[in-house]
Amino acid sequence: MDAAVEVEAGEPRPAVVERQPSFERFFADQHVRLLRASFVLTGNHQEAEELTQDAFLSVWERWDRVAAMADPVGYLYRTAMNRHRSKRRALERAAKRLVGRENTDDAFTATDERDAVARALTQLTPRQRAAIVLTSMLGFETDEAARILGVRPATVRSLTSQGRAAMREVLDR
Repeated sequence: MDAAVEVEAGEPRPAVVERQPSFERFFADQHVRLLRASFVLTGNHQEAEELTQDAFLSVWERWDRVAAMADPVGYLYRTAMNRHRSKRRALERAAKRLVGRENTDDAFTATDERDAVARALTQLTPRQRAAIVLTSMLGFETDEAARILGVRPATVRSLTSQGRAAMREVLDR
């Protein structure tokens, strides 16, 4: 008799032990759905891809525990949502520090302020915008930002100062 087991009529079938799905299979099953959900959340394809990759990386790092959960898909989506919220909060804090605006609990005012900051950033020169984004929003030190931009640290400080002044002027109109 080969590996197949014959079962007599009326006998209970042996319980099939379901193995934990592989991460590769989980990824293949959920990637497109999470990417679409991330796009709806962010409104930007690159941000959606980054969010999706971050969430899957986090799940992969804990796959032995996540695979054993009752709802690994729910964990994946919670992870993506939490990462998106954290990133959004960090950008909001950076934008507020950048322009010195006070904190508000009004969602409409906060949305208007984020929109105003985004519009003010578009009024800067590309070099000023890059210096501000690297130092104020992404948290790079002046020396690191200078290496990234291929300029001296003093140039980064100057560009950042000029950019902030220009943003204040645009925002105070």
